[in-house]
Amino acid sequence: MAARRRHQFSSLLILSWSLVTFGFLALLLPPLQSQAANESATLQGTIRDSESKPAIGATVYLQAKDEAQPRTMPTNSQGSYRFRALRGGEYALWAEKAGCGEARVSSVVMGSEETKNVDLTLVSAKPPGSKPVSSQPTSSQPPVFFDEPQFTVSGVTDTTNLGGHGSDTIVRTRETLAKETAFLGGSPAGAVPAVPTTTEEALRARVEREPGSFAANHDLGKILIQEGRAHEAIPYLERAAELNPGDYENAYALALANADAGNYDSAREKTQALLAHHDKAELHHLLADVQEKLGNSLEAVREYQRAAELDPSEPYLFDWGSELLLHHAPEPALEVFAKGNRLFPRSVRTLVGLGAALFAAGSSDQAVQRISQASDLNPDDPVPYLFLGRMQSAENTPSDALVEKLHRFVTLQPDSAQANYYYAVSLWKRRKTSPDSPNSSSDSAGAAQVESLLSQAVHLDPKFGAAYLQLGILHSDQRDFAKAISDYQQAIQASPEMEEAHYRLAQAYRQTGEIEKAKAELQSYNQTAKESAQRAERERHEIRQFVYTLRDQPPAQVP
Repeated sequence: MAARRRHQFSSLLILSWSLVTFGFLALLLPPLQSQAANESATLQGTIRDSESKPAIGATVYLQAKDEAQPRTMPTNSQGSYRFRALRGGEYALWAEKAGCGEARVSSVVMGSEETKNVDLTLVSAKPPGSKPVSSQPTSSQPPVFFDEPQFTVSGVTDTTNLGGHGSDTIVRTRETLAKETAFLGGSPAGAVPAVPTTTEEALRARVEREPGSFAANHDLGKILIQEGRAHEAIPYLERAAELNPGDYENAYALALANADAGNYDSAREKTQALLAHHDKAELHHLLADVQEKLGNSLEAVREYQRAAELDPSEPYLFDWGSELLLHHAPEPALEVFAKGNRLFPRSVRTLVGLGAALFAAGSSDQAVQRISQASDLNPDDPVPYLFLGRMQSAENTPSDALVEKLHRFVTLQPDSAQANYYYAVSLWKRRKTSPDSPNSSSDSAGAAQVESLLSQAVHLDPKFGAAYLQLGILHSDQRDFAKAISDYQQAIQASPEMEEAHYRLAQAYRQTGEIEKAKAELQSYNQTAKESAQRAERERHEIRQFVYTLRDQPPAQVP
C-alpha cells in the first residue's frame, strides 16, 4: 500500500499527510488489540436431561449482565455447547428443550482469558407455588427460614463422570478446601443436654445401688457421650429407655450415642422414629449426619436443609453449606454461606466457607477478600490463613492482600511451620514474576528471605515434605544442585507419595550427570503419579456430586 501511494502521489505535502494518518492509526491499534485480548474467554459444557442422557438439540442461552440480548446456540450430538470469544464479566446461562424442561445458572463469573465448564441438567417445570424437593414436615408448623432457597438439589452423580473445571492443581485445591470446610463443622447446636454436676464415679455407684433408677442411668449415659465413650453409654441409655420409653431427651441421646458409636443403621431408625412425633431441627440435623455416613448424600442434604429451615442457627446453616460444597455444588453453597454471613457476620468459619465457595465457583479474588475478612475478625485464628495458603497453590501470582495476610500470619505465629512455609511460597511466587533482574541485589535478598523462612519451617517440623520440596526448587534455581538433591531426598523421606519431589530429583540428577539415578527417580515418579491419580479417583467416587438447578430469579447478592 505504501508503494502504491508513493507511485500515485509524489507531493511532499501528501506524503506528510500519509505519515500523520499512519501515526493516528497506530495510536488506535493497541486499544483494538487489547479489546481482542479481553474477548478470549470460553464457556462450555454439556446439557443433560433428567435421566443424565445428553440433551441433543437443546437451546442454550448466554447473556452478559450489561447486554440486552442473549447469545444462543443448539447443543451438538453429544449434548455439548461452547461459547467462544467472551469478555470477562458476569453472565446468566440457561438451557431449555421441549419435553425435557429447563435449567439455569443465574451467575457465571468469567475471567478475561478463562475457560470454564458448566454442565446443566434439565428439569421439568413444576406447578406454580410448588416447593423444592425436601423432607416433608411432620407437623403443620411452617419453616422459620427467612426466605426460600433459590436452588433445588434433585439428584447425585459420579464426580469422575463430569470432569474437572480448570487445571488439575485448581481442581485438587477446590476439593481440598471443600473437605477442610466440612471439617470445620460438626458442632451442632444443643447436641447433648447439659449433664448434672454429679461425677461419673458417683453416678456409677448410684446405678449399682439403684439399677431401676431412670435418672441415674440417663445421666450416666449423657456423661459418657460427652467424654467420647458412646459405646459405653448405650447400655445405660437403653436401660433408661426401658424404664421411661416416652422420654424424648433420653431417646435423642440414645440415637446420638449410636451415631457416635458408628451404629448408623440403628441411629437412623431411632431418629426417624422420633421425627414421626417431633419435627425438631436437632433431629433433622442428626439424621443428616447419619445419612451422610451411610452414603445417602441426597437424603443428607435435604435433612440439613430442613434443620436450617426450622432453626437458621449458625451451626445448621454452616453444615448445610458445607454439605453442598463437599458435593461440588458451589453456587447453592455460595447462597447458603452468604445468608449465613448476613445473619452471623462475626462467624469466622462462615466467612471461610463463603470464601471456599467463591473459589470453587471460579471467583478467586473475591474468595481471598472474604477469607481475609475472616482473618481480620480473629487474627489469632490460624484457619483463615491456612485456607489462604492452600489457595495460593493454585495461583501463579499471589495478590497483595494474600501476601499481606500471610505475612501477618508468620508475624503473629512465628513458631508455626505452616506460617513460615506459606509466607515463603508467596514471596517466592512474587519473586518469580517480579520485573527485577534475576541477578539484582533485591532479588538475592528476596531469595535469602525465602530460604530463611523455609529453613525455619523444616526446623519446626522436620517431617514437612512440602517445605523441603520448595527448598529444593529454590536451590535448583540457584544452580546449587547438591543442596537441591539433599532437599528433594528429605522431601521424599518425609512424604514418599509426593510425586513432584521424585520428578524434580530426577531432573537434578540429570543436571549433575547421574543418569542412572535420574532414570530410577523417573520410574518412581511415574509409579507415584499413577498411584496418586488412582487414589484421587477413588476419593472422587466416594463423594458423589449433587445435580442441582438454580431458579429463574436474580442471583443472591454476596454481602
